[in-house]
Amino acid sequence: MRKEPNKLKAPGGVFILGLNFPESRLVKSALQSFYGVGPQHTERLMAKLYIHKTARVGSLADKQVLDLTAELSSMTIENDLRRKLQDNIRRLRDMGAYRGRRHAMGLPVRGQRTRTQTATAAKLNKVERYG
Repeated sequence: MRKEPNKLKAPGGVFILGLNFPESRLVKSALQSFYGVGPQHTERLMAKLYIHKTARVGSLADKQVLDLTAELSSMTIENDLRRKLQDNIRRLRDMGAYRGRRHAMGLPVRGQRTRTQTATAAKLNKVERYG
């Protein structure tokens, strides 16, 4: 009996949500490479799909890769999340809220002091504010 080739695993690695990950990479770090998926989301996803903490991407079964892709596609991540963040900032700016004005001026938004550490706070609060 001939074994059918794995369509999700390319010679270079495994495709998850359109990205190619090397087979030796940890599933945890592969998931965290997506914008908007942090350590807690990763642990919840892996627990939900019964994937071990130290599992490698190459050791995943086809069904697990498909389930992982389905879960990730149902979440708001990557460009959708960036767009949502920009829309929220644009909404604050348009209504003239205090936070919106602080974003527009590139100043700290969450009450940090500005007397001495404005440069540091502005550097840390960098978000694409214009657009």
